[in-house]
Amino acid sequence: MADLRLGPLLRYADGSSATVWVETSRPCLAEVRGGSGARGESRTFQIAGHHYALIEVGGLTPGTSQPYEVLLDGAPVWPLPDSPFPPSVIRTPAPDDDTVRVAFGSCRWAAPPDGGHDPVGPDALDTLAARVAADPEGERPDVLLLLGDQVYADEVSEDTHRWLAARRDLSDPPGSQVADYEEYTHLYYESWLDPEVRWLLSTVPSCQIFDDHDVIDDWNTSASWLANMRATPWWQERLLSGLMSYWVHQHLGNLSPAELATDPLYAAVRHSPDGTDELRAFAARADADPASVRWSYRRDFGRVRLLMLDSRAARVLDEDSRAMIDPGTADWLRAQIEDGRGDYDHLLIGTSLPWLLPHLVHYAEAWDAALCRGGKGERWARFGERLRRAADLEHWAAFPDSFEALAETLREACSGPGAPATVCVLSGDVHHAYVAEPSWPGADRQPGARVVQLTCSPVHNSVPFHIRLGFRFGWSGPARALGRRIAGHGGVPRPSINWRRTGGPWFGNQLMTLTLRGRSARLRLQRAYPEKDGARLRTVMERELGA
Repeated sequence: MADLRLGPLLRYADGSSATVWVETSRPCLAEVRGGSGARGESRTFQIAGHHYALIEVGGLTPGTSQPYEVLLDGAPVWPLPDSPFPPSVIRTPAPDDDTVRVAFGSCRWAAPPDGGHDPVGPDALDTLAARVAADPEGERPDVLLLLGDQVYADEVSEDTHRWLAARRDLSDPPGSQVADYEEYTHLYYESWLDPEVRWLLSTVPSCQIFDDHDVIDDWNTSASWLANMRATPWWQERLLSGLMSYWVHQHLGNLSPAELATDPLYAAVRHSPDGTDELRAFAARADADPASVRWSYRRDFGRVRLLMLDSRAARVLDEDSRAMIDPGTADWLRAQIEDGRGDYDHLLIGTSLPWLLPHLVHYAEAWDAALCRGGKGERWARFGERLRRAADLEHWAAFPDSFEALAETLREACSGPGAPATVCVLSGDVHHAYVAEPSWPGADRQPGARVVQLTCSPVHNSVPFHIRLGFRFGWSGPARALGRRIAGHGGVPRPSINWRRTGGPWFGNQLMTLTLRGRSARLRLQRAYPEKDGARLRTVMERELGA
């Protein structure tokens, strides 16, 4: 008899269809049955000895909420027996409902087992799950955006460290970091078998994208960094396993049923007795030629458009043509913005790394990029590379041409007939939250829509005191002046836009939620606080963004 090893995860959901992801203990027929006639089934496919299915569910009616169960070879396996949680449901939007709630955040260490000490405080995702479970008919997100670092391949928990030590000799590289696909699966078990998170992901659709820790800290910082990593004996297996596990656990569920139906790799894996070789070849191609694979994707939620950008694997690292996203991805972004212009009221750009940073950090990264390009000579270039790696100087500001190109793309998106009411750049990574707003010099260049950088991190991670001090200072006037002097040393021109912080910085385990209704947008930031009877989400900030 097949058992449910991981999941279910409700991934895609629209007015008539949904997808549900599961991992099972053996090959089987995975089936979803809804309480009001929804149905779907799929045979599992095999990757590295593990068995998965992404079940397309049909028979859904707009404007309804159907409890569902999961069956394997006809035997029910979800909901779990004696579950303390309400039934998992598939909710579909009503045609006349123009409200979309989008919750987002990034950077989540797996929470310790129940009763274990949590050194970084309550998990915001666990706390959200408890709130939704306590009032299943109340307000909940329509979609959850997880903006990177869903697992930490390079910073494992004590439990995972012990598991790795029982499996292999940790004196051999990569030591207590994960080494292969099997060890990646353990990270997903640790993160997604958390009871609260498991239930939440079974009943709220999610969109996901990787960041560096899903593979390794500062992944794809520079060409020399990549060359150094490729020279190690363990990197190739680590990277291929990271991309393979990401494709299985995260990427597949980002795709719509229509996209899945035309995806050649998905077809090859499903129709093979063992899809490991096909998937491994795909990962190797993605490593050798990143532009040949597109991890970025689009999702439409009524009149809200989400464009999720891969700002890690899609980088161009050659110092002479350095770019955050390759030309093909940049073209794709512009095409998706223009497609059906006027059909959406709000444009969300998901990128794990913030576009707008504190001014001191921005100028420091732009200065360092100029040094690394050789603008001050070879000695300064070597210093710049060492500094880039040591200080994590690898955000959009460290790719100046890409920073400027995104600014122009967003200005064009917000201008002219059919422009949306708001354009929100959603990011994480930097272990604090803030709101920043750009402006374009010149009255004729001001966009008609409101553009905001919304950064929210972490969901569950540490925030060292020196980071708090640094980011608070980084937004100050003296810090901006200092940053300009630093940039001047490298001959860095001023950015074509100005920006200012209009909220934050806020620190702690937290989530942001956008409530988009018609052409209005409301933002709320909630932080997880410990209380006697368990953690609760408290509202730290709430404001209107546009109307």
